[in-house]
Amino acid sequence: MRLLLLLCGWLLSAPVMAGAPIVAAASSLQFALEEAAQQFTQQTGQALRLNFGSSGNFRRQIAQGAPFELFLSANEGYVQALYDEGHVDDAGVIYARGRLAWVQPVGRYAQPDEQAPLAGVEEAIAALEEGQRLRIAIASPEHAPYGVAAQEVLQKAGLWETSEPLRVQGENVSQAMQFALSDEARGGLVAYSLAVAPALSGRSETVLIPETWHTPLRQRMVLTPQAGEVAHAFYEWLQQSDAKAIFEAYGFSTD
Repeated sequence: MRLLLLLCGWLLSAPVMAGAPIVAAASSLQFALEEAAQQFTQQTGQALRLNFGSSGNFRRQIAQGAPFELFLSANEGYVQALYDEGHVDDAGVIYARGRLAWVQPVGRYAQPDEQAPLAGVEEAIAALEEGQRLRIAIASPEHAPYGVAAQEVLQKAGLWETSEPLRVQGENVSQAMQFALSDEARGGLVAYSLAVAPALSGRSETVLIPETWHTPLRQRMVLTPQAGEVAHAFYEWLQQSDAKAIFEAYGFSTD
């Protein structure tokens, strides 16, 4: 009987989820958007399917006709490119501004401060000269906006070339966060929104990188031509106070 009830419950819920719009979202939103989607579903009864990855990859997939109904990019440039090329009907809206942070495993090394947030990178470079290889994690600058920001920061500090033997790149910033907290890593330059998430905050130590050290991470979202009623409703909901409060709780700015 219990198995029958579970099966019936699955059969009732499966069509709802199967017809739910697919949302393509930057990995920096993994925890914040999951919470936002859960609250949206509780308020409206409408389900969503979230797909997290690098903004650059999603931009390419949408241009090729992928069945995403809403795209939340970590870089407004990818949305603008889709609009300029005629793949979406408008340029969407900025929903948040992200922050880059230095993140390292908790309790393992001296924590850098705001006056010298890249001290961990400098220490790893010095350790390399002594034969010790401590990895520095970033997201791939080729298609991840937080990877681009990390590269800009390291270049500004004159550490891009000297850190090259130590750098390990994640396909997206979520993967880079995993690398930053691994046993082989000194730390990494990743999204602050991931570092402060309850699932990871207890495992990491964090210091913010000044926003003036890299191109602003203005995060823009846009509906695709495939968007249905639920995707439109979620797009509007994400611009309201409940969603903004969630984004701000994860370190994003929404003003």
